[in-house]
Amino acid sequence: MTLRVLGVDPGLTRCGVGIVEVAANRVPKLVSVHTIRSAADAPLEQRLMIIGRGIEALVDEFRPDAMAIERVFAQNNVRTVMGTAQVSGLALRAAAERGIPVALHTPSEVKAAVTGYGSADKKQVGAMVARLLGLDEVPKPADAADALALAICHAWRRNAPGASTPAGSSSLSRLSATTPTPGALTPAQRAWRDAEKSMRAPRLKG
Repeated sequence: MTLRVLGVDPGLTRCGVGIVEVAANRVPKLVSVHTIRSAADAPLEQRLMIIGRGIEALVDEFRPDAMAIERVFAQNNVRTVMGTAQVSGLALRAAAERGIPVALHTPSEVKAAVTGYGSADKKQVGAMVARLLGLDEVPKPADAADALALAICHAWRRNAPGASTPAGSSSLSRLSATTPTPGALTPAQRAWRDAEKSMRAPRLKG
C-alpha cells in the first residue's frame, strides 16, 4: 500500500511543504514540493493568513494520508521560534479539520532517518533527499528539501516493521540489500536511537 505524506518545515518568511509517496518497498517518490512565502514587512496577521491558506490549499490538492511537521524547539532567537510555532499551529489546525493524522519530528530525528547521522548539516540532508528521490538537483530553498526530508522520515518510521525497529534502518533499505542482525546496529540505526534519546531528554539549551 502506498502512503502519501505531506511534510511541513514551518517558517514565517518561508514555509516548506513537500509531498512524497512511499510504496511497500519503502522507496520514496516525489509528488510535489513548494515554498510558501510571506513578506517580512507585512503585518503578522496577514503573514499568518497567507501561510495558513497556502498550507490548506496544498493539503486539499494533494490529500495526504498523514502530515509530518518539524517539532519546535528552544532557540536563542525568541522571535524566530515564535513565528515557527505559530505556523506549526496553522498546519496542525489544517490537519485536524480534515482528520489527517499528524506527527512531530525533531530535526535530529529527520537527519538520522535520511542520512544516518543526527548532526548532519542542511547540505548533507538536501543531497540525500535528492538522491533518495532520484532528483538531478537538490530542492531549493533548503526549506523545501527539509519538508521532503520530514515526509520521508515519517513514512519510513510509520512503515517500520515493528515498533522497536528504528526508522533509520528502513531508510537505508533502498541503499543496502542486507538486513542487520538484531544485535548489530547500523550507523543509521545508532543515529536514530541517539536522536530519539535526545528528543526524550530534557533540553537545557537550544
